[in-house]
Amino acid sequence: MKPHIICHMMTSLDGGLHPSRWTASPDGNRAGWSATYEDIHKRFGADGWLVGRVTMAEMSKAGPHAPEGPFDVNRSLHVADPDARSFAIAVDQHGKLHFNGSDFDGDHVIVLLGKDVSDQHLAELVADGVSYIVSDGQEMDLYSLLETLGREFNIRRLLLEGGAGVNGSFFAAGLVDELSLLVAPAVDARKGSDRFIEYGQDGLAGKCELSLLSCDSLSDGLLHLKYAVKASA
Repeated sequence: MKPHIICHMMTSLDGGLHPSRWTASPDGNRAGWSATYEDIHKRFGADGWLVGRVTMAEMSKAGPHAPEGPFDVNRSLHVADPDARSFAIAVDQHGKLHFNGSDFDGDHVIVLLGKDVSDQHLAELVADGVSYIVSDGQEMDLYSLLETLGREFNIRRLLLEGGAGVNGSFFAAGLVDELSLLVAPAVDARKGSDRFIEYGQDGLAGKCELSLLSCDSLSDGLLHLKYAVKASA
């Protein structure tokens, strides 16, 4: 069974992703907004969090460092730490991410990879103590990958935290169960600004439906909106 997926994000009023580009507000500031976001993240009590390749690369900041071949690796699954209980998960279809270790602040790293990833890259992940799951088909089968996360790592609740492309892919595939959106009293307004969710040329029309669960006014001028999400019939 796949984990329960909560997309948890913070945006400006116009959907911008990067607080450094937002207008200022007398009601609060970026430090307060970020602290509230992290507090809610913790209160969800999830087993892990999941991001896309670009977001994870900003955190890992490592370069390629594959070991010498020949390589003897499992082409489907590698569980580096069977005792891990919290997880940092990245979707990296083409095997471009590199790591300096096996965790972020105690959250064990798992990478979800495409079928064509090289043995050399898998060997690098093994050497770094990183776990991985390789998709069976040419296209990333997100549902199957999530089922494997649940079965092999006992993950029951997972926070989906961007970027825009991976968020959109999970919504389009009908895999998101809830949306938790913190809206800050600020706007971005830059032409071409990143939004918290994107999906191709046609967007998500006809692919999912949202229904409001709650709307709470928090400190620092933040609104916390919670929605139930279901795939369109």
